[in-house]
Amino acid sequence: MRFTSVLAAGTAAVLALGLTACGGGGDEGGDGASGETEGATITMLPKNLGNPYFEASTAGAEEAAEELGATVDEVGPDTASPDSQVPFINTAAQQGVSALVISANDPTAIGDALDEARSAGTKVVTFDSDTEPQYRDLFVNQASAEGIADKQLELISDQIGGEGEIAILSASANATNQNAWIAIMEEKLASDYPDIELVETAYGDDDDQTSFDKTAALLQSHPDLKGIVSPTTVGIAAAARYVSTSEYKGKVAVTGLGTPNQMREYVDDGTVEAFALWNPTDLGYLATQAAAALVAGDITGEEGDTFEAGRLGEYTVGADGEVLLGEPFVFDKSNIDDFDF
Repeated sequence: MRFTSVLAAGTAAVLALGLTACGGGGDEGGDGASGETEGATITMLPKNLGNPYFEASTAGAEEAAEELGATVDEVGPDTASPDSQVPFINTAAQQGVSALVISANDPTAIGDALDEARSAGTKVVTFDSDTEPQYRDLFVNQASAEGIADKQLELISDQIGGEGEIAILSASANATNQNAWIAIMEEKLASDYPDIELVETAYGDDDDQTSFDKTAALLQSHPDLKGIVSPTTVGIAAAARYVSTSEYKGKVAVTGLGTPNQMREYVDDGTVEAFALWNPTDLGYLATQAAAALVAGDITGEEGDTFEAGRLGEYTVGADGEVLLGEPFVFDKSNIDDFDF
């Protein structure tokens, strides 16, 4: 299914987190298409199709494109493997699209294809999961890697009483964003959480059944496991589904990054106490606005460049061409029904 845009209340709550928008910015702000973006063609390339998280980000991209007078075409592989995106990048370059907005399955495996696309005049914006900086014009980051890692550690520590064995259920072994978060979590576990032991990191490849099976394997392999952290929306939902009908419900905490619509039933039935994310609709919206600003020549991706991102306001490009959406937001029983994505 395709998720709709976030309800007004949900959007307001997420924006209140302190997005990097600085206000101001003239009279553009998404009220209509500019001459520079009218007719622009944008290819949206998620890690894989059929992923509710990316369905939400594509909905945001389509919202931005409609405001800008541009068009968005979503394409992608069925599975999130390192080089599975290469044919789609090549096709976009051959078609001469204005911009490519991509969540990278690997930081380097798609680099040559992206170089060719940029040589052909296509602007490249990564979002959610980055490549090496030399392969793209901008990276629209959902939150800082440290902020995401910190929030997940805070959640699991609170839920297991600050001690015990935990496991991580990640996406693919090559996923740039997952690996960055996990590396920081490993470092901070050693320094700040001495009574919590990470016993295994498993990979569900952002596939529901694989993640479900990996959850079962983790619980069978580690009988003293107290918690599972899954920094991927597919993984956390699969882990929660397994635990919800097992003997581990109420005994093994499940947290990480998920969408409210996926996780609502598991929060309601007590399987999951709390989890985190950002607004993926806003992430896709911001990435598309950034791509349009590149196409229009309003920015080049240099540090200090500023651009208007429609309803989100003004953003500034940071070091290494990074644009930061905001900070993670915690969902629990008290607020989850305020959101619809």
